[in-house]
Amino acid sequence: MEITEKNCMEAKIRQHLRRHIAVFEQQVLPLSGQLAACAERLCACLRAGHKVLVMGNGGSAADAQHLAAELVGRFLKNRAALPAIALTTDSSILTAVGNDFGFEQVFARQVEALAGAGDVVIGISTSGNSPNVLRAIEVARRRGCVTLAFTGRAGGELARQVDLALTVAVPETPHIQEAHLTFIHILCDLVEQELFPQD
Repeated sequence: MEITEKNCMEAKIRQHLRRHIAVFEQQVLPLSGQLAACAERLCACLRAGHKVLVMGNGGSAADAQHLAAELVGRFLKNRAALPAIALTTDSSILTAVGNDFGFEQVFARQVEALAGAGDVVIGISTSGNSPNVLRAIEVARRRGCVTLAFTGRAGGELARQVDLALTVAVPETPHIQEAHLTFIHILCDLVEQELFPQD
């Protein structure tokens, strides 16, 4: 069979998808119990009238915004809005705090201003070692928040600092992020089913 550029691309696609499937079978499926525990924490928080704060850098910032949007807007059901804030979206706060206090404080300062006891604060970091996420989790713990994390690789310091971590223990950032997005969709689905069973 003649080797063409199309054949090479298709082979690379199949390789990527096989790795994706392997990561989900070997790393994501075994996290079902922890994922259910995260959903329970989120449901308890929202039932009690508290809010969710979520943060990350780069692709994880996009994931934070995705999670907040699904909660405030909707996932699959037309239902009441749920209080969630992505700490990655206000350019004035991010640049002011980054300039005046340092980039490591851009999320911590917002948690100090916005978080209260009983809120859920979620840090997303594929390495588990993002300094600005770690600083924010420190503040959240002091304020009596429930702390959750989506991490990768060995979990990093973040996995050791939070109440509950979902760690995708593979080295490839793209596959970690694919799993994190799936966590977001599953959590939003579970929250809607639990909080709005009649909708």
